[in-house]
Amino acid sequence: MATKLSQDELLEQFAEMTLIELADFLKKFEEKFDVTAAAPVAVAAGPAAGGPAAPAEEEKDEFDVILTAAGDKKIQVIKVVRELTSLGLKEAKDLVDGAPKPVLEKANKEAADKAKEALQGAGASVEVK
Repeated sequence: MATKLSQDELLEQFAEMTLIELADFLKKFEEKFDVTAAAPVAVAAGPAAGGPAAPAEEEKDEFDVILTAAGDKKIQVIKVVRELTSLGLKEAKDLVDGAPKPVLEKANKEAADKAKEALQGAGASVEVK
């Protein structure tokens, strides 16, 4: 029987992983338990927008990455959107087809810049607000 790890021990193991290893783990976790990590993020983002005093601070360190046009390489753009958001194929395609639409909302500066570079690298037109 496998040894059961405490939450602290699990966190230590995750801290040693690279981002690619963590992304692979997340995909496997979602498949095994038939869950999606994207849903809690979307739910958590909703109430934060309605907070009474928070908007002034959020504007400084949270950014929205908006796909303005898919460009000529639509399939590559859909692949990048799926990587950034953990959306399914249909949802990512609908997002790309419905541009302009936000790909990431309330992301930090670093994540917004990386997402913008990845989308532009795939041939999309992107705007960060």
